[in-house]
Amino acid sequence: MDPVIVVGAGPVGLALALALARQEVPSVVLDDGPGKDEPRPARTVVLREDTAALLERLTGVALGEYGVRWSGWRSLRRRQVLSEITFARDEPAPLHIAQHVLTGFLRAAAADEPLVKVSVDSRLDSIEQEPSGVNAHTRGPNGTWWRGSYLVGCDGTRSTVRKLLDIRFPGRTAVERHAVATLRTELPWEGQALLHRMPPWRSSGPSAGEVTARPLPDGAWRLDWLLPPGKDLVTPDILVARIRETLTGWTNSSAPAYDLLDTGVHTVHHRLARRWRAGRVFLAGDAAHLLGALGTQGLDEGLRDGDNLAWKLASAWHHGHHEALLDSYQAERRAVVAARLRAADQALPVLRGGSGLRHIVPGTARGHDALLTDGHLGRGPFGAPGSYAGSPLAPQDLEGEIPVATPPGAPVTDVRVTAEDGSFVQLRERLGRGALLVVLIAPGTGVWERKHWVSAGVMPRLAAAVTALPHPAELLVAEGYPGAPAHSVLLVRPDGHLVTAFGGVRPADLYAAAEATVGGAVKEEAEAATGAR
Repeated sequence: MDPVIVVGAGPVGLALALALARQEVPSVVLDDGPGKDEPRPARTVVLREDTAALLERLTGVALGEYGVRWSGWRSLRRRQVLSEITFARDEPAPLHIAQHVLTGFLRAAAADEPLVKVSVDSRLDSIEQEPSGVNAHTRGPNGTWWRGSYLVGCDGTRSTVRKLLDIRFPGRTAVERHAVATLRTELPWEGQALLHRMPPWRSSGPSAGEVTARPLPDGAWRLDWLLPPGKDLVTPDILVARIRETLTGWTNSSAPAYDLLDTGVHTVHHRLARRWRAGRVFLAGDAAHLLGALGTQGLDEGLRDGDNLAWKLASAWHHGHHEALLDSYQAERRAVVAARLRAADQALPVLRGGSGLRHIVPGTARGHDALLTDGHLGRGPFGAPGSYAGSPLAPQDLEGEIPVATPPGAPVTDVRVTAEDGSFVQLRERLGRGALLVVLIAPGTGVWERKHWVSAGVMPRLAAAVTALPHPAELLVAEGYPGAPAHSVLLVRPDGHLVTAFGGVRPADLYAAAEATVGGAVKEEAEAATGAR
């Protein structure tokens, strides 16, 4: 079968190609650039726990050694500290890393992966779809026709794929603008990120009612000043004056020392593509959506797009084209991003000085601070990983379902499990391999070797039920899971979202849940075969 064509070699496109390779699906990545990213210290990304873990699985690199996991978070208004959060060493914390460093690790992993081919200087200019595949033409030194089973546009804000498909991209332009400077200096909050609203010093140039500081390796910091609406230019003199007055205000030094590494202006747009799928062509990342106001991170959502789509494309590639499964990508991911955009658009008028929703959003400084903290830390409606509770893949009317601490459709908790070979691993390490995960909660199994309990109790019956499932599945055993009683069974999707939990071994219900999770594929195949006769 033909490879999947991935258009765009940014973090989302490369991560998708590597995720497909982990599931034994070949891909061709069409890179319109030279295959190398120029260092830009002012262009950085903040990764949440789930997306950082995803990238570490795909690259094999401990990203925390090349970025900074925040040791804490501090929020001020004028001179008052509104909130202060400390992250313990073993507690999830945002990871701040330069984007060119991250992309470099993804490129290196792709170069070492036989199932990924990256074609540089290949600019897409045409797409032709057929019932059995996709043809894509590129121009440039490597201009040629490429044949693929599917095509995914990960080609950014000005996506050629989206334009060729004539998909509308409505939304709002310039909802926020920030002046950005990355510099090396000493601040009083080593390793902590800072949000300072209404700083008490006088701003040079256009008023800046908010400034953030995020730590980077080697004593560097990225500072962002929120600019007022409009198109006022931020000249070098204005930016240097702003750096000096900000550092003076924070350090109480009349002449703070710093080494300026890079500058820029970051403009945030909010847009959402009308469709994310057209036949065998899909959109992901900035080609499908733009967001990033109030401290949220658009790359997080782009990586989650790829994680969601990869296992569905892999299933279709290995087991046959299933419309319901492929349609669920748009249904699940677009709904999550749309909700994120709605939450930000509702909060922006209040948090940025408007009054349209004061009856909904708390009017106090601490209430506003809580919303902004959620955005920066990836929590709540602005940043927490989305749930697919309303997914068309969600099973319906199953007996024996029980509630656990994780609602159906939400990401599972990363607990230690025993794998089929008897090794102890984290549940998250088994994700992204194309298989469904069936997790038996069996207290006490962690202190005994697998050979002592693998043939005891409910294990033989559950193992037989897992073998009979309509999609490849892996049986794991955990000593415990939040809210799950002993001998309960959890069904987990390849992207780590909980399908459901049962109060015991229920083969028929487990089969029905698995069948629904892969889009009712078995039923579709059977009906197609019957019709063919």
